[in-house]
Amino acid sequence: MMEEEELEFVEELEAVLQLTPEVQLAIEQVFPSQDPLDRADFNAVEYINTLFPTEQSLANIDEVVNKIRLKIRRLDDNIRTVVRGQTNVGQDGRQVKEITRDIKQLDHAKRHLTTSITTLNHLHMLAGGVDSLEAMTRRRQYGEVANLLQGVMNVLEHFHKYMGIPQIRQLSERVKAAQTELGQQILADFEEAFPSQGTKRPGGPSNVLRDACLVANILDPRIKQEIIKKFIKQHLSEYLVLFQENQDVAWLDKIDRRYAWIKRQLVDYEEKYGRMFPREWCMAERIAVEFCHVTRTELAKIMRTRAKEIEVKLLLFAIQRTTNFEGFLAKRFSGCTLTDGSLKKLESPPPSTNPFLEDEPTPETEELATEKGDLDQPKKPKAPDNPFHGIVSKCFEPHLYVYIESQDKNLGELIDRFVADFKAQGPPKPNTDEGGAVLPSCADLFVYYKKCMVQCSQLSTGEPMIALTTIFQKYLREYAWKILSGNLPKTTTSSGGLTISSLLKEKEGSEAAKFTLEELCLICGILSTAEYCLATTQQLEEKLKEKVDVSLIERINLTGEMDTFSTVISSSIQLLVQDLDAACDPALTAMSKMQWQNVEHVGDQSPYVTSVILHIKQNVPIIRDNLASTRKYFTQFCIKFANSFIPKFITHLFKCKPISMVGAEQLLLDTHSLKMVLLDLPSIGSQVVRKAPASYTKIVVKGMTRAEMILKVVMAPHEPLVVFVDNYIKLLTDCNTETFQKILDMKGLKRSEQSSMLELLRQRLPAPPSGAESSGSLSLTAPTPEQESSRIRKLEKLIKKRL
Repeated sequence: MMEEEELEFVEELEAVLQLTPEVQLAIEQVFPSQDPLDRADFNAVEYINTLFPTEQSLANIDEVVNKIRLKIRRLDDNIRTVVRGQTNVGQDGRQVKEITRDIKQLDHAKRHLTTSITTLNHLHMLAGGVDSLEAMTRRRQYGEVANLLQGVMNVLEHFHKYMGIPQIRQLSERVKAAQTELGQQILADFEEAFPSQGTKRPGGPSNVLRDACLVANILDPRIKQEIIKKFIKQHLSEYLVLFQENQDVAWLDKIDRRYAWIKRQLVDYEEKYGRMFPREWCMAERIAVEFCHVTRTELAKIMRTRAKEIEVKLLLFAIQRTTNFEGFLAKRFSGCTLTDGSLKKLESPPPSTNPFLEDEPTPETEELATEKGDLDQPKKPKAPDNPFHGIVSKCFEPHLYVYIESQDKNLGELIDRFVADFKAQGPPKPNTDEGGAVLPSCADLFVYYKKCMVQCSQLSTGEPMIALTTIFQKYLREYAWKILSGNLPKTTTSSGGLTISSLLKEKEGSEAAKFTLEELCLICGILSTAEYCLATTQQLEEKLKEKVDVSLIERINLTGEMDTFSTVISSSIQLLVQDLDAACDPALTAMSKMQWQNVEHVGDQSPYVTSVILHIKQNVPIIRDNLASTRKYFTQFCIKFANSFIPKFITHLFKCKPISMVGAEQLLLDTHSLKMVLLDLPSIGSQVVRKAPASYTKIVVKGMTRAEMILKVVMAPHEPLVVFVDNYIKLLTDCNTETFQKILDMKGLKRSEQSSMLELLRQRLPAPPSGAESSGSLSLTAPTPEQESSRIRKLEKLIKKRL
């Protein structure tokens, strides 16, 4: 049992004495040894085998054991010596601490003595300084006082923690009393030099006052503010007398004299008092700023009193002279004395890349608005970095309604002049560069809009800009109604509005009057102008939103005006379609009245086809050339014409009855000729052959193919009945009884024959959708003329929405 415990102890001891390789290496470097007992990988068995390699060597085992015991005893002695040495070191540390205690006390005494000497020196300086300060104050030696007072105040800061000592507190109170006396004395000196009442004024600067300003810099800031206030008030007292409300020079027409007066005063100040006040006081700027505040108040008061006398020319003159003065201040002063951040609220917004206008106003702005050629442009003072912008001119904002009313009147006169010029000069001449071009009046209107907007944004970016936007909206609508819609040629076929249904009405026996070449060019010109107005109005809206205050952006919306121009575009296209459509009506009527059952042989295309092609070749090239700049609207014209002509052609085709086999073949040839012409419609008569738009081609192919299928059904023999009906269902996807009956009428079958064929058709037709009549349309791929009309109306609405 004891042996097991000893083994466990040995194992635990070995685990505790197991050192890391780094520690072992360090020990070997410090205590190098060749003794196997000192090795980290010591093996007791190997070591014993080394000592006793043979049995004979065991004879001296006692000697070996004694040597090892001696070695163990020596190790114990060494360990004991080291431990006792560590104990002695701890006792030595306590002895050192006791020895240095007195040294530390001496060190603290030295530090306290140094502090006491320094404090006594400060106290001596403070006491002497206070005495000198009081004496210099009585003698008004402000130059010396300025230097001494700052030093005394700095020294006094060292005694804040000693204020409980009566003598220190007394010195502090004497310093405060001296400061109070200095402040009152300096204010009294300035009052004597610059009296609030009376006419006494010194002939030049005073050295005493100059030094007094240096002292005021150190005293309570209220002393400095009072000095500045008194001086500025005295300096502007003459201004308040000269420009009283009842004086003739106080009115807006002589506003230049106000600014000339302050400029003279600033020069006078620099000459007489420029060196009296410290530069950091910025006295010249403070005088100018106070002048601006007084002027703004006085102008606002006099304008309220004489509001009825304010005319737009006078108002703009005053505003421009004022903004020029604000620009002068921005060049001369930094604006460091301004504390009212609201003065900057009228700054112009940052420049924009919008193509509607350039942000720099042109010299014609005031010529149009005020008819004064000598007015200076206030474009520089309106730069966003001008801290003085609006400091005076803000007072004019409540009266800008006069400017808005003037622009309302000017724009009304401009529209009337446009109307008169159009009547006098007539529409653009055809076959010239003017044909189809944008009307000149349109550019003039937007140039004037641009100038008004720039000018108004310089005056205000608040409510006046909203009022101006309302005026812009009013005259955009008037331009659309009076200049564009009002000058569209009137049609003789319908007194009502332009609708596709009116174009689908039959005009048998009537010859519609075609538009002349001049009228076609006029319609194209109005269409191009409306497109220009639409795009420019959108840019105008964006620019107005850039100019106006952020809080008012949502109140700017020109969507209604853009819709108005879209309506003009749609009406113009419809007129062009209606004109060509009406020109083709007599030919279609002639087609329906021909005796197709008497046609004996198939020849070239019929005369009515030639007539239709002739009208197309007459109108389309003119329209295409005049709409060259608005290609998308020419495409719309082609699509609308195809959607109008093809259903009408099919309607007249059903009226051709009865038809013989040869007659049907002739009609099929004519239909194919018309199909080819319609496919070539966008580039007909053009030297440059351009592929027709896919959307247009799809409409033509679909519509004319249906006409061809109708004629193929007519050409087919009606017996046997089942084959004929199946052929009809196969060729015409809009399998309904109404179309089938019209085809039977074209074939000249009697009603008795038709009834059995109709019954057979109903039997062989696929089951209709639930809720639908058996005779209803089974497919939307080839609608009836009535459905085609409805679809065209929907297409027209869609086009308007996209516009």
